[in-house]
Amino acid sequence: MKSLAKKVHRFLVSEDGPTAVEYAVMLALIVIVCLTAISSIGTKANTTFSNIAAELGKGK
Repeated sequence: MKSLAKKVHRFLVSEDGPTAVEYAVMLALIVIVCLTAISSIGTKANTTFSNIAAELGKGK
């Protein structure tokens, strides 16, 4: 049990723990930005295709 406590203490004292958390936060922010951008692009593309389909339907 003491070896586990020593490992936990070393992990908390070392810089690896905070660095891993920082990378996880950055990754989460990047994922959020990507999902927002993809959603926005998808909505705009859907609107564009709907407008084109409506214009093509008027020609008949």
